[in-house]
Amino acid sequence: MERHCLSLLVENNFGVLARISGLFARRGYNIDSLTVGTTEDERFSRITMVVTADEQTLEQIKKQLNKLINVIKVIELKQGEAIRRELVFVKVKADDRTRTNIVEISNLFRASVVDVAKESLVLEITGTLSKVDAFLDMIEPYGIMEFVRSGVTGLQRGKHMIG
Repeated sequence: MERHCLSLLVENNFGVLARISGLFARRGYNIDSLTVGTTEDERFSRITMVVTADEQTLEQIKKQLNKLINVIKVIELKQGEAIRRELVFVKVKADDRTRTNIVEISNLFRASVVDVAKESLVLEITGTLSKVDAFLDMIEPYGIMEFVRSGVTGLQRGKHMIG
């Protein structure tokens, strides 16, 4: 089974997200990550979701989503054909002895320090899943206190558009 990133253009109406998540629950599908926001046209929202599925299950998911009345279009954001990124905030234990090392690691990954406290740093990183995971692996020995991931969002490259 592989991870697939789907982008949905939907009507910006009350209950659309509930209907989509209900479809997944009824069918026994899991959503690994989910982001939602309005588009340049306030009548529409874009939902980006990551699902783990084989090809047959993925096709079934797409067909079921396309049957929903408020769903206008469903596309897969494939590796190389789309830009996919995730935003992560991570709070790491940091003292006078470790703070410099953590900042150096952050600089290597182009992460930003967004908050400094006596016993911790809050770092912000944006990137692909593999970049974010590699960063988290590197700072984990210092003590991750907590983190939050936005979920993947993305757009197709070039002139291709969902709508």
